[in-house]
Amino acid sequence: MEELKVKHFHSIFAASNNFILSSTQHNMLTAINPKLPMRNKAVTRDYYIQQLGFRDIGSADYDGYLIVQKDGIEIHFFTFEALDPKENYGQVYIRTDDIVKLYQSMLDNKIEIHPAAHLRIMPWGQKEFSILDPDNNLLTFGQSV
Repeated sequence: MEELKVKHFHSIFAASNNFILSSTQHNMLTAINPKLPMRNKAVTRDYYIQQLGFRDIGSADYDGYLIVQKDGIEIHFFTFEALDPKENYGQVYIRTDDIVKLYQSMLDNKIEIHPAAHLRIMPWGQKEFSILDPDNNLLTFGQSV
């Protein structure tokens, strides 16, 4: 009976030790960066940098590829010259911690808000609004309420 107790203790210790090890391991997944289509790199770069306040973080000017960053997010773009914007369903959901201030800054900078997606509270508990970029990629900004 004593031997059974010792084996039981060792298996509990091993299981709890495994839990401790697995809960302190580093995450392998650290970020997700959408890749959206663009027809014209100069137009896309200008819109995201001049209009939305992103910065180009590409370490080199790669033909047909663009990476922009603002605060803690990155968006990647690839050239798709034959893209029909009316057929583009590219979408990104971007979380923010101050949706009202962000929305007002878009209005102040005369960024066109999607006509069907002005600032509003959604049934799923998010306050959201959306814009369309020059290639009809939908960027929806949201904050929990």
